[in-house]
Amino acid sequence: MSGICGVVSLGGRTSDEGDIEPIMEVLTSRGPDRRGLWSDNGVILGHTLLATTPEAAVEPMPFDDPESGCVITADARLDNRDDIIEALGIFEPGRIIGDGELILRAYLNWGEACPTKLLGDFAFAIWDSRRQRLFCARDHMGMRQLAYAHVPGQAFVFATEPKAVVCHASVPKDLNEGRIADFLDGLEAYDLIETFFVSVARLPPAHWISFDRKRVQIARFWQFERSAELRLKSDADYAEAFLSVFDLSVRARLRNAGGVSAMLSGGIDSSSVVAVAARALAMNGAGPLHTYSCMGPDGGSCPETRAIGHATRIPGIEAHLISYEALEDLTDDLVKLTQAESEPFDCVMGLLRAAYLAARRDGFKVMLDGGGGDIAFTSPNYIGRLVRGGRFARALSEARGMNSFWGGRAGWSSLGRGAWAALAPTSMRALRRRVAWWHRDAAIGKTGTVSREFARRVDLAARRRKLRDPADIDYLSDGQRVRSLAHPIVVAGVERYDRVAAAIGMEARDPFSDLRLIDFCLSLPRSQLQEGGWPKILLRRAMAGLVPEEVRWRRGKEHLGPRFTSAVFAAIGEPPEVDFRDRMSPYVNSAWKEFALAKARSLLDCQEEIDVIGLYHWLKTLDCEFNRQSARSLS
Repeated sequence: MSGICGVVSLGGRTSDEGDIEPIMEVLTSRGPDRRGLWSDNGVILGHTLLATTPEAAVEPMPFDDPESGCVITADARLDNRDDIIEALGIFEPGRIIGDGELILRAYLNWGEACPTKLLGDFAFAIWDSRRQRLFCARDHMGMRQLAYAHVPGQAFVFATEPKAVVCHASVPKDLNEGRIADFLDGLEAYDLIETFFVSVARLPPAHWISFDRKRVQIARFWQFERSAELRLKSDADYAEAFLSVFDLSVRARLRNAGGVSAMLSGGIDSSSVVAVAARALAMNGAGPLHTYSCMGPDGGSCPETRAIGHATRIPGIEAHLISYEALEDLTDDLVKLTQAESEPFDCVMGLLRAAYLAARRDGFKVMLDGGGGDIAFTSPNYIGRLVRGGRFARALSEARGMNSFWGGRAGWSSLGRGAWAALAPTSMRALRRRVAWWHRDAAIGKTGTVSREFARRVDLAARRRKLRDPADIDYLSDGQRVRSLAHPIVVAGVERYDRVAAAIGMEARDPFSDLRLIDFCLSLPRSQLQEGGWPKILLRRAMAGLVPEEVRWRRGKEHLGPRFTSAVFAAIGEPPEVDFRDRMSPYVNSAWKEFALAKARSLLDCQEEIDVIGLYHWLKTLDCEFNRQSARSLS
């Protein structure tokens, strides 16, 4: 992970280092190891390096190719380097070819089709002096970010983060209040484009954008497609085939400069990543794999803490344990990072920050995680599909299994929803959903945190309508798995991990986001995704002998994230009452302002109240940053 940025000046204007310096300053945490700049004829490209691969540590960036007149700045880790080198015929014994140079060579050979040839996590920008064109692209899953602003007659500005883009003098800093409403109303996945700034947009995953000083063009270069169903003879054969692909995706993320760490919870996803990664390191004579687990103080009363204890028995690891009741050494930094978060959505990421921060202090820059496991093994409403297919006994068995796995009546609820989706006429289901939407929208300003005036000002009801997908009415269709993978909520989660890691100078790597693994999972019959109420049944089978049995067959899924976030906000303390009311009055109803203030005097334990106070700190920090920039420009 690194930071990239650039400015293409318009109207005869010129750019110098002073234009891009405020942007580079924001990106310093993403790339604390080295800075690089390139400029020519009104174009300037910047790069802040976090050296996480051997090639990145020595590759000059931005990379300038004098022969073609093209230059690239890239935040990339390519997993098919050998394939690209062979396809381009550029193997040179003894010379290290960086990922940025490979992307540039791919562009020179394949043009706009070059992103389709790349496998891995990447965002890059190429200035093509031959065509006087800027060409940028973002990877298939959105693991790397890219934001931009086009100010007609002045500049085209891009950077890894939106808050860096608005640091350029030409870019308006007006807040996008609609996005603030999204935050308070739980609409993080509103779309793939908007940011918290009116003038700044995100480039969606699997898209490229070009700019030639006259116009902006954006196009999609790839999209999910459901593979033909994989048919093997036995469950053991499926498990063997999966493990082969999973091992490949994990190994691809072990390429590093300075060591790799890993997140280890008590769940099957992160435990699987750790087990396979530790085994791969040991086979190469490396290791141990340092793991970081966020837990509670008592395994007797906390299933997650107890499961982590079992997970730490995985061979080849050195475990580091972090308790939410013993954060003293991390608290000051956690408070600062939370108050200076890139987006309000990140205020609840206390657990993840604690793990990243502990690993960074131990000298690591890379952390593996299993955050994408739920996405790769998604199986929307399996029970409903069984009912639609007339397999009522199997549906009943799955419901009983879900009751056992999750506890309570989760299986019966799923059976009821599935039967309704499978048997009720589409018109009835659509009518019921419209009534539910109307009822919820009618309560805007009466319930929740958003004030009625603010909701009307941003037309919150319309924003809700945009997010609602009519295709979800028939969520038993074959295309639902593909649609769920492409949903903006998936990208929102990926971007959160990226922002939180970047603020600490860490790079998050998720083997479950590997396109080869996702393509494999999309080819699986649903019986390999869930069986007997057990989700991710194939993963559990494949981990036999690698993951402790207590973790492999653990029931339920507890999450200690709220505990860590509450501990951080308790350390932050009560906001100044007058300033708090003044800042929040345009957005939050009076009842929630008073409630949040009252609760801030004790241990925070309510999500809505944490959101309100998190938004307050984000707005306050943003004001301070913009005031500093204004003072600097005046001086």
